[in-house]
Amino acid sequence: MATAKGGGRKKSAKPRDPEKTLIDAAMKLAAEKGWKALSLAEIGEEAGLEMKELFVIAPGKQAILDLLGRRIDAEVLAEGPLDEAEGSPRDRLFDVLMRRFDAMAPYKEGIGEITYDLGRSPLDGLAELPSLKRSMAWMLEASGIDSSGLKGMLRVKVLTGIYLGALRSWLKDDTADFSKTMAALDSYLRRLEPWAERFERRGRGRRDHGDETETATDNS
Repeated sequence: MATAKGGGRKKSAKPRDPEKTLIDAAMKLAAEKGWKALSLAEIGEEAGLEMKELFVIAPGKQAILDLLGRRIDAEVLAEGPLDEAEGSPRDRLFDVLMRRFDAMAPYKEGIGEITYDLGRSPLDGLAELPSLKRSMAWMLEASGIDSSGLKGMLRVKVLTGIYLGALRSWLKDDTADFSKTMAALDSYLRRLEPWAERFERRGRGRRDHGDETETATDNS
């Protein structure tokens, strides 16, 4: 009778998408145990990955969070950018950020534990993550708003603050359709809108003045 070679414990099949499997495992364990107390070995075991495989994919817990952020960004961006003709900048930002919260929904409990474990002021801790600012730059671009240059840097900073405020509401939101999150996000964006309009008018005024000066110089 034929016998299995090796005689050892049968290994489980390798995950088809190791990154997603790793993220799912990390978020599951974070929800159960918290984030600070969680070891890389525990996450790797839950994901069915050997230590060397885990090291290649994510050499640290911060790298796992970066993977999560990129996965969420990719899911939001997969729906395509919103054209400038599709409502006001506020409306487009609202739609894109709600896409993001929808994409995060499967990991909500784990994300909640992670934000808590980042410190007594978890949202401030999140704000220090470079990956979050990178994500907000992409959310601007998906909304048809330029994120480049000094003006873009300011937009990223402001949008990061708005997002973190809405995130606070999202983590506490017990409604099926995230209606509390939508209300909070809309309120934050409405408060920003008059400031943004003044900023844009000032920028247009400088450009128009520059054009007039250049025309006068050309005619002289």
